[in-house]
Amino acid sequence: MIRINLLGQTRPKASRRPTMAVDTGGAMPFAFIGLGAVVGLLALGFLYYTWDKQLSEENTKIKTLQAEKTQLEQTKQQVEAFEKQKAVLQQRVNTIEQLQRDRTGGQELLDMVANTVSRTENLWLTQMTRKGTSLSLDGSSASINAVANFITALKRSGYFQKVEILESKQDDKNLAIQTFTFQITAEIAPPQPAQARPANAPTPATAAKTPAKKG
Repeated sequence: MIRINLLGQTRPKASRRPTMAVDTGGAMPFAFIGLGAVVGLLALGFLYYTWDKQLSEENTKIKTLQAEKTQLEQTKQQVEAFEKQKAVLQQRVNTIEQLQRDRTGGQELLDMVANTVSRTENLWLTQMTRKGTSLSLDGSSASINAVANFITALKRSGYFQKVEILESKQDDKNLAIQTFTFQITAEIAPPQPAQARPANAPTPATAAKTPAKKG
């Protein structure tokens, strides 16, 4: 379309509206604050995850240690029961061994005491008690010298040691004849059997009679 200016005046040009400038300076602090908050939340989340993981691992270790402790306590109880059973069995073994020793050495002990008493004049035994290796002898005699001779015979027999007299006094119950009662203790220590000599080994007497060969 063609437009014709009939007024002969120049048409004023349309003025442009001024554009408004955007101020971004005030929004920057909020952006940094928001970014810091996000970073802080991420850091807190990471720390929480790490601590929670460590806490779970420690709880697992605690449960494992508690289970091991329970197992060790059960093992300790079993060991204590075994130790008590072992002590009872050892006591039984000791008793059996002691009875065996008493049985095997009883006749020999009686023979030794009887021979010693028979070699002592005016002395007789009224009671003999044995507890393990300890021997207690109660008896009567016509004199104190007989008791002393009996103690000497026990020591020289080689079957007893630590022979001691506990009591020796005159018997007041028997006034018709003067007698003395005594109580003696001793330790049974039978001599060990001599080691067997080799068949071809010369005796000391033979070795002394055999002249040395001249070189």
